[in-house]
Amino acid sequence: MPFQTEITVTGPMRSPRQMLHDQVTDGHASVHDGDAAASLGLQGAPIEGPTHFSQFDPLAFTLWGPAWFGNGCISSHFQTMVVEGEQVRATMTTTGPASARIGAVKDDGRPVLVGTASVGPEHAVSELEARRAAMGDPGELFIVDRLEIGMTSDGGIVSIDHETGNGPLYPFSLDQKTALITEPHPWYTAEGGSSSPWGRAIVPFEMASVMSNKSPGIFPVRRPSLGLFLDLQVRMHGTPLFVGHGYHVMHEVVGVGQSRKTESFWTSSTLTDIDTGALTATVLLHQGVFKASYPGYPPSD
Repeated sequence: MPFQTEITVTGPMRSPRQMLHDQVTDGHASVHDGDAAASLGLQGAPIEGPTHFSQFDPLAFTLWGPAWFGNGCISSHFQTMVVEGEQVRATMTTTGPASARIGAVKDDGRPVLVGTASVGPEHAVSELEARRAAMGDPGELFIVDRLEIGMTSDGGIVSIDHETGNGPLYPFSLDQKTALITEPHPWYTAEGGSSSPWGRAIVPFEMASVMSNKSPGIFPVRRPSLGLFLDLQVRMHGTPLFVGHGYHVMHEVVGVGQSRKTESFWTSSTLTDIDTGALTATVLLHQGVFKASYPGYPPSD
């Protein structure tokens, strides 16, 4: 690498857009709907956490070039919800030739997320790997109590093209997303994809979770309940995810926990190229379920 000393790169303030107003989960509106968010006492309908990942792409590209899209890993702990109309700035500070700390703040200085970024094939310990390693006994659970570590769910074969919506969980197409994405790039488009180092259009980092959850894991979380992303990590294993290409998705439960307001569970989802059999991406997701959204949840002491 051309540097050995610490380098900090900072992006401009951006205004991420809300694209999940019409999201439907388990037959009802999600926490990204204004009324559903209000029922939980939230200040507004939160923008989906992965939306913020795009603000780190140009920073990582500045440090590591195209290798970021093929061998990058972004690992984020979300701290403060963002609603449409708020502005966010992303920062990345190197901790070594192939690793960095990341952070994002609102225009008033409130933290949005913290985490790590790195390029492989070898990676430093990530933000979420460290957080999972520090987890203790979750205590008594009432919503995710039927989940067991090691449970798996076959998500089948999924793909993302330019024009087709991505189901009730993600009611928008790639073209609709790239029209509003905070950091547009020709490599995401039908017109500019052939100019990428891979000669084809690639799926943005922020949409890796869309692809992995187009066919979500079927796990026995008690319903009705409302949830949101608490932590997310996306790691590429040699190439980006390609637009219009098929990947086989497998989900596995790798952790459970709780906080004062939520019960939660961790899933690791692998996306394997259906042509080559090669592991292409891994998505580590920590989902929280609001205790207040589950009818009859026992009151705290």
